[in-house]
Amino acid sequence: MDDRPESEPRQERVPAMQQLLDNPFLLLFIGITIPTILYIVWGVMEIASIPVAP
Repeated sequence: MDDRPESEPRQERVPAMQQLLDNPFLLLFIGITIPTILYIVWGVMEIASIPVAP
């Protein structure tokens, strides 16, 4: 058993995913960064797929 008094609540560990979802600035950063990277990769793939003129 714990040696803590009854009045002191037990500290539960907050899961990592909850910490991520509780941070609005991190969510904003992820929401801007991931689509930007995907669109850049998509654009590079489209440019690379254009055939070279003879």
